[in-house]
Amino acid sequence: MFSSVAHLARANPFNTPHLQLVHDGLGDLRSNPPGPTGQPRRPRNLAAAAVEEYSCEFGSAKYYALCGFGGVLSCGLTHTAVVPLDLVKCRMQVDPQKYKGIFNGFSVTLKEDGVRGLAKGWAPTFIGYSMQGLCKFGFYEVFKVLYSNMLGEENTYLWRTSLYLAASASAEFFADIALAPMEAAKVRIQTQPGYANTLRDAAPKMYKEEGLKAFYKGVAPLWMRQIPYTMMKFACFERTVEALYKFVVPKPRSECSKPEQLVVTFVAGYIGVWKGLFARIIMIGTLTALQWFIYDSVKVYFRLPRPPPPEMPESLKKKLGLTQ
Repeated sequence: MFSSVAHLARANPFNTPHLQLVHDGLGDLRSNPPGPTGQPRRPRNLAAAAVEEYSCEFGSAKYYALCGFGGVLSCGLTHTAVVPLDLVKCRMQVDPQKYKGIFNGFSVTLKEDGVRGLAKGWAPTFIGYSMQGLCKFGFYEVFKVLYSNMLGEENTYLWRTSLYLAASASAEFFADIALAPMEAAKVRIQTQPGYANTLRDAAPKMYKEEGLKAFYKGVAPLWMRQIPYTMMKFACFERTVEALYKFVVPKPRSECSKPEQLVVTFVAGYIGVWKGLFARIIMIGTLTALQWFIYDSVKVYFRLPRPPPPEMPESLKKKLGLTQ
């Protein structure tokens, strides 16, 4: 029993770097036993790689631009789709005596404002979260490459979880600055009856009353809320994808079809945020999984380079005596 528990502990994808690299190295050798020359056998995916044609070079300006566009669709569409739920949630927080619960909140809103009332704030939501998605996903790719180049190949592999955390935190810092003005307008529209019904009414009124401060005074709370969440979201997703391809999917990603890869993306997005209350699991889990699915679909559609899950560098294998 204790040996099986120890094996599961070593297989934990969030293990300490040195324990993890030993486990990874031994796992690589088990899955790819040495060939006649003593070198580990490599998976037969060269043919698949040879026919793969990309629309741009990894790390190029076009690559980052299209990743940002994927973020625009990923966050803009999903957050706009849940505007009615977000509206009721905000009103429950501001006036819990009037809006006593989700169903009661929907009932009161429909009675007072009609069906169109549930869409209040859709414009700032779409614009704001599209801008947030542009920075969140686009800058994440930028910072991931930047920090990886600073660390070097071996340290990138050893400290990849820390790399994901740092890159996502850096990206979210700028993403929230882009989101803050529209989030401020959305909250005014949804929670202050009679203040404004549209973004065109709200934005000039806010500027006239408080100037630019009205649009950015909520950025600090956004940072405190969004940066930790995004760090967990991206790190959990990256390591879950790695674990799925290593322990669950029976073949390397390069041998999986595009639909199969997108299914893994969706599942990884869902697993990465499984903790919490049941309602939050359904809403946030589905929202996050859809965001990753849309983002990865954009990469597939535009034929962007999609590096496989990280593998231990040959130099580390030699240091550990795993290769001859």
